[in-house]
Amino acid sequence: METISLKLELMKPTHAKEQIYCKMTELNTGFSNWLLQYDELSKATSKVYKLFSANKLPSAIVNQTIREVKSQKKNQKAKAFRRFWCTFNNQNLKVEKEKGLYKLSFPTLEKRVGVPVVAELYQQHWLDKILSGEAKLGAGELYEKKGKWYMSVAVSFEPKVVSSSSKVMGVDVGLNYLAVASIGTNSLFFKGNEAAFIRRTFSSRRKTLGRNKLLSVIKASKDKESQWMKNLNHKISRQIVNFAAENGVHCIRMEDLTGIRRKAKSKKDAGRNLHSWAHYQLQQFIEYKAKMAGIQVEYVNPHHTSQTCKCGHVDKKNRKRHTFACVKCQYKLHADANAAINISKAISGSSKKKNKQAA
Repeated sequence: METISLKLELMKPTHAKEQIYCKMTELNTGFSNWLLQYDELSKATSKVYKLFSANKLPSAIVNQTIREVKSQKKNQKAKAFRRFWCTFNNQNLKVEKEKGLYKLSFPTLEKRVGVPVVAELYQQHWLDKILSGEAKLGAGELYEKKGKWYMSVAVSFEPKVVSSSSKVMGVDVGLNYLAVASIGTNSLFFKGNEAAFIRRTFSSRRKTLGRNKLLSVIKASKDKESQWMKNLNHKISRQIVNFAAENGVHCIRMEDLTGIRRKAKSKKDAGRNLHSWAHYQLQQFIEYKAKMAGIQVEYVNPHHTSQTCKCGHVDKKNRKRHTFACVKCQYKLHADANAAINISKAISGSSKKKNKQAA
């Protein structure tokens, strides 16, 4: 059984509901800190809440908080809590769908409510699986960030078992083509024109804002650009993994981009790092979606993947922009497709597995 986490935004809660969530958080934080000082914490049950406050807090939250505080104190992880968000186990948290709208039902200070959520396409996919019984809903945490309320829920599922074929797919990431996936000569291309245009638009707007010193608006613009790129990476990664599954691929290989986290020394380097981070994020999304589909992921040394021909000849002159043309054997192919094929064969270096999962 594998587990992933979904961050679901609560859809425009009313001021009254926000006040309830804030009050629940305030009571729960106070209770958690009170528990740290409670001499009989190891024996504590939901009944001890009455010793802390006369204000009601749902027993579902109280029980979860007692369990978590016991665990954290046992492992000496906490001396005091600045905020202790309310959590719900899967018996007190439900997913509902009404007229195409997804809702989360959970107990509050007043009553149990069904709260509409903003669900992206990939999140809807998992909410539907929960409703159909193909996946299991785990615990959820209600929290606030930048003025918005979210419920982070755990989802458990059995990974699909793919055939034991030896078919490997290579994925090359770049700027002109955000990604090219190749299974032999069968390739899937994702052009970078739209992403480049969006980046230029946001960058131009920020320069104007910078002259007017509108720093808060600049930050909001950066956040909006990051969110746009994140959504695009989700769509691309889903299509790449579907392409792999449809073609019976058992392993996806990509370049190891670990070194991109070096510190930028110039504006030009900073720009490159921005693109590299987008590539790194795309790889992370491909990795965890592949994991869901039961497809193995490996990373290879990126050295010379774009300059190597299938005949074995390595030369910078082999590549001219989008075209790969070997100066030795005259073999021709789209440059990024050739790089993806080399990655699939781990021609440039030894492959290595990564077990981490995207957030």
